[in-house]
Amino acid sequence: MKTHDKAHEPLLHIVKRSAPVWWRAWLIRVIAVVAALIFSGVISFLLTGKNPIEIYATMLDGAFGTERRIWNLFQALAMLLCVSLAVTPAFKMRFWNIGAEGQALIGGFAAAACMLKIGDALPNYLLIPLMIICSVVAGAVWAVIPAFFKAKWGTNETLFTLMMNYIAIQLVSYFVQIWAVPAGSGKIGTINPNTMAGWLPEIFGQKYLLNIIIVVALTVLMYIYLKYSKHGYEISVVGESENTARYIGINVKKVILRTMLLSGAICGIAGLLLVAGTDHSITGDTVAGRGFTAIMVSWLAKFNPIYMIVTSFIIVFLQKGAGEIATTLGLNHAFSDIITGIIIFFIIGSEFFINYSIKFREKEAQTK
Repeated sequence: MKTHDKAHEPLLHIVKRSAPVWWRAWLIRVIAVVAALIFSGVISFLLTGKNPIEIYATMLDGAFGTERRIWNLFQALAMLLCVSLAVTPAFKMRFWNIGAEGQALIGGFAAAACMLKIGDALPNYLLIPLMIICSVVAGAVWAVIPAFFKAKWGTNETLFTLMMNYIAIQLVSYFVQIWAVPAGSGKIGTINPNTMAGWLPEIFGQKYLLNIIIVVALTVLMYIYLKYSKHGYEISVVGESENTARYIGINVKKVILRTMLLSGAICGIAGLLLVAGTDHSITGDTVAGRGFTAIMVSWLAKFNPIYMIVTSFIIVFLQKGAGEIATTLGLNHAFSDIITGIIIFFIIGSEFFINYSIKFREKEAQTK
């Protein structure tokens, strides 16, 4: 009977690892990136005949080639990281907030409305604090609506938050048509270009430095909040098991509402930074998909705000570098997207080897 069972044992099976040492996990990720670069190089040569080294050098140039490109890189990194920080508390609580795109857009919309409607009536030292308040409140309200329905009636937060994105996009698109300059153009253009009312101030002559400083501060605060605060502990317990949380006296509904208020508020700040500190305008595409990319950033970093700096950098670097490939080497954007997709696929795939190991039947027999 035992011989019969052995004959029908699978050649291999997958076993979940115990929590790996941090350096081993990052070593696997580094190996995955190297393997992705080699594989992408082979694909590039076969499809285009271009030297892979030239392609990667072009990617580096696209990200770091000039001082302006470096500032653009870190600005893009800060904005992606900010939205990633926003979704992390909710994800750690196992509340699938897919609505960061809409929450950030509504925050930016609130800032733009202040700039357009009262920008000429208030000095910047009063206008900007008002914009901050409006953006934070708008993002928080947009996030707490699905949280309330989830806490009260157990609705599906994934679908609810996703649908809220489309409402936000259409709402902004509607007002863009109303506020268009010139009328009927369908675009607002730069808001207050002459007075710069509502524009975040430059620091040391750098347009994006304030944005970066704010996001760095948020990263440190979020790390402390999740790791060392009572609220962070409650988020972890609710994420592990709502029943366990209730058993030890945690008010699960309160935690859900409070966490989503925080998530939406930070999304509102991201929207403010995009409108008042970066674009000085508003469109339905202002957030530009960061709300969805942030999901991948947060998951790859295991909800650790410090690690999210690294994952955000990788994603932004690939985006900037891939765009430069298309421009400099005369390749279409589809090819640059292929390279980016391959590298991201390898990085995501490395998480499997971090969390699981493959056991072969022969190896088990030798061990026995």
